[in-house]
Amino acid sequence: MFSLCAVAAVAFFFIPAFIIRPFRYQAPRALFVAMALRQRAPLITLIAALACFALAFVLWRTVGRWRKALLVLSLLVVGFSAVMARQNYFEWMFHPIAGPQFLAQASSKLDSKEMIMAVRFGSDARAYPISQMAYHHVLNDVVGGVPIVATY
Repeated sequence: MFSLCAVAAVAFFFIPAFIIRPFRYQAPRALFVAMALRQRAPLITLIAALACFALAFVLWRTVGRWRKALLVLSLLVVGFSAVMARQNYFEWMFHPIAGPQFLAQASSKLDSKEMIMAVRFGSDARAYPISQMAYHHVLNDVVGGVPIVATY
């Protein structure tokens, strides 16, 4: 029972984290499963972690030194999974660009085939390389005195 609870706690954190990764293909069905697990992970990992700690307490006196070490290691991984299931670790991977730096078009080293996203307000214009936007997804900027959020 301890192993089943530990596997459940770890799976509900690691499966979505493994499927939803930057710059990797995400099949629609796998993404659906990952999001469903991610949505339920805080509750399931909490219940599984509590069950693991209770079962480890019961098992502690009946197992030898090596199994106690395995119990402690398992509890550390289960605890880590329960904490991380409550974090928005995707925000850590896709953090916004807070203060973009710009170059004049003539000094830019972008390849001529590089795709860009362009924004223009009045006489002020900006171009954001898609290669950078694909990683960060969000960029805060001011164009023509207007605060904007560009996203890709």
